[in-house]
Amino acid sequence: MAGNQAEGGLRPQAVRRVVMALVSVCLLAGCAVAAVQAQHDRLGPLSAVIAVAAVVAGISASRSGSRSISASFIVVVLAAALLGPASAFLAAVLAEVAAVWRRPTQLTRMLVNLLGSAGPALVGGLMIYELSWPPVNAVRFYLIVAGAAVLMLALNYAIVASIHQLLNRDRSWRPSAYARFLPSLGLNAALAVAGTSIYLKVGLGGIVFALIAVFAFSYMAHLVVTAETRAAQYRDLSWGVLAGLVRALDARDQRAARHSAAVARFARDLARATGMSDRHCELAHTAGLLHDIGRFALSDRVSERGRTLSEEDWEAIQRHPALGADILRDLGVYGPVADIVLSHHERVDGRGYPRALAEDEIPEIAKIIAVAEVYDTLTAHDTYRTRVSSFEALRELRRVAGTQLDPVYVEAFAELLAGEGVDYRHADDARFDAELDVERGIKDAV
Repeated sequence: MAGNQAEGGLRPQAVRRVVMALVSVCLLAGCAVAAVQAQHDRLGPLSAVIAVAAVVAGISASRSGSRSISASFIVVVLAAALLGPASAFLAAVLAEVAAVWRRPTQLTRMLVNLLGSAGPALVGGLMIYELSWPPVNAVRFYLIVAGAAVLMLALNYAIVASIHQLLNRDRSWRPSAYARFLPSLGLNAALAVAGTSIYLKVGLGGIVFALIAVFAFSYMAHLVVTAETRAAQYRDLSWGVLAGLVRALDARDQRAARHSAAVARFARDLARATGMSDRHCELAHTAGLLHDIGRFALSDRVSERGRTLSEEDWEAIQRHPALGADILRDLGVYGPVADIVLSHHERVDGRGYPRALAEDEIPEIAKIIAVAEVYDTLTAHDTYRTRVSSFEALRELRRVAGTQLDPVYVEAFAELLAGEGVDYRHADDARFDAELDVERGIKDAV
């Protein structure tokens, strides 16, 4: 058994060695082909401009998660179209080396990226050189440049994805996944053709101006990626603080976390059942998780079971929606959530709190939260009142429909529950951490 496990452990390493040996051989073969083709390249002042542009593109490349933003592809296509296959190969190598110099990475990843960039560059350059150089027919030349750009992107994606599958045993990639890159592919091909046309019609000054414009756009994209990264970090910090507050509230009132998770689940599903968009379903889930966050600011005595609440205590309880909205705004959670939390104890007859809103003045998701909260309070095992069945709870919801609750959402909720089992209807198994993981998954997907 130990021997089999050892062999199983060695196999991935053996596969990695074979794959990287093939990558190295392909790179060496590309260097040899580029060296042979170098004599046919059109060297001159443009060569220096392209070389500098490739280095700048590599240095200025930015990455966010699996996304990479760089002007290197445009530079490589220009090199393939205007200089030749060897220059395109060299431009791709310079861009990748410059990117690694700025942000060191593993040797394996560097070699794979080199093959994924330089290999297609050499193929695209050979295609343009063999089919349309010199550019006697302008339309034919531009079409071939565009075709070469498309081929280069397709080869890049296929090479990198295939090697990634072999090295990581990841079978999630499918050729159909390439479709999501089509808009970017078309835009890059169009920019490459435009840059080629500018050089042929205007000369060196025109291509320098075009490259400066591309780098300016790339830098702006880099700023956007940086802002997104910082926003994601701030979002994670805010969610960590809010989750900590809910858990602290749960330590004082042991129903708080389970109740929040149940309301979040019910609210999301009710929003989906009534035909709301994915964004509004996400909003309902978020607001459900955080609807009682304002109770954290209340006195401990308000949460004590079996205690008769004074008029002062009730006034404090009625402030918790406003306190929760203030906490969310202070932590930077986006505005609609705070507005929903502020309004989830309003009534459609205008007798709710804290602002005595009525009917259409109340946010629709706040009405959903109200239905979910009342239902869970009636059916949960840890409620302050005598637990009732789902059937009895729905009867109570219908009784207050039109006064406390919106009748449209009450009936939609009844239909939703009709197709669910006992575990779902009573939400005894609702877990705050599980619902929080759902929330994080939604945020990451967005």
